Amino acid sequence: MNEGEVIPLAGAVRRPGTSTRKRLWSALRVITILVLVGGGVAAYWIWKRPPEASNLTGVFTISPEMREIDSAITTSGTVRLRTGAQVRVGSQVSGIVRKLNVTVGSHIEKGDIIAEIDPRPLEARVEQARTQAAMDEVGVGKAQRDVNRGQRLFVEGVLPAQQREDLEWQLKSAQAKLEKSKSDLAVAEIDLSYVVIRAPISGTVASVSTQEGETVAASFAAPTFVTIIEDNALELVAMVDETDIADVRPGDTVKFTVEAYPSQEMPATVKRIDPVATIISGVVNYPVMASIQKDVRPLKPDMTANIAIKTAERKALVVPNGAIQRDGEERYVLLMRDGKQEKTAVTIGTRDAGFTEIKKGLRATDQVIVNRAGDSEKKGEKP
Repeated sequence: MNEGEVIPLAGAVRRPGTSTRKRLWSALRVITILVLVGGGVAAYWIWKRPPEASNLTGVFTISPEMREIDSAITTSGTVRLRTGAQVRVGSQVSGIVRKLNVTVGSHIEKGDIIAEIDPRPLEARVEQARTQAAMDEVGVGKAQRDVNRGQRLFVEGVLPAQQREDLEWQLKSAQAKLEKSKSDLAVAEIDLSYVVIRAPISGTVASVSTQEGETVAASFAAPTFVTIIEDNALELVAMVDETDIADVRPGDTVKFTVEAYPSQEMPATVKRIDPVATIISGVVNYPVMASIQKDVRPLKPDMTANIAIKTAERKALVVPNGAIQRDGEERYVLLMRDGKQEKTAVTIGTRDAGFTEIKKGLRATDQVIVNRAGDSEKKGEKP
């Protein structure tokens, strides 16, 4: 060992030179670029590759099928009160309204008390008629006694025949007077029963035209107290064009919605067709009346209705609603052809029971992709 020579310690690590470090960094950059490029190419290839039907998650393919669907006439109309469903209730006797039990919008049952008239004047009339009848009954008894006495005197030869006949006529007059008194009593009792005004039908109070404390006069006509609309008294009136009216028959099934409940479809049945047309702006329409087959309490008179009248059934090519997709105003389906997914525009028709009619764009041999997760409506799209 030469003097002044430095001997390296055991375990010491020699630091690489500058050139070595540069080569390492270059290799790392190349490897990183290759990884990124390779990942991008792989992602692009996976994205562009046509999906196989068996590899699509949550979807499956079906073939369009022929089904019986309804042929329907669509039109508009209104909900209105049935003829005779509105009853005006009034008073048959005059007097002061002592009590009024209803207000507009109240629902009442048949026989419920609507109002009460002050009964005191009528009660006095009843007592007066009852007293008169009692007096006339006494008069009949007296006349009967006189007739019996006169008959004995006539037999004894004391009473002339003319006087005996007069006594008999007096008896008949007393009996007739008693019958009239009884009739007057019956009339007074009937009038007294009218002081309590009851609902003739079950329904909803549409209007009230009097108040407690008012005096009503029933001399010439019965004053109206309230107007009642009968329960389930609404009917549907559809305006059907003259070109379609020949297909409508009584008994046809009707489905309709109103603007207040657009998602609630309600059933009805055609009851009759008005023989007189309604002409508006030169268009001839015939009113078709339909009876509503559901609880009509949510409905109100004069509501506008969107109506579909089922007139027949026909065969049509249909697919499940989940197969129909939407891109703006265009409707389309996804087909599986040669292992590739293909977009095809279609023209749709009637929708019924989860299926949509395809008027144009599909054949019965096509394989249509349907989303198991739900149809387009569940994605926020409207049919």
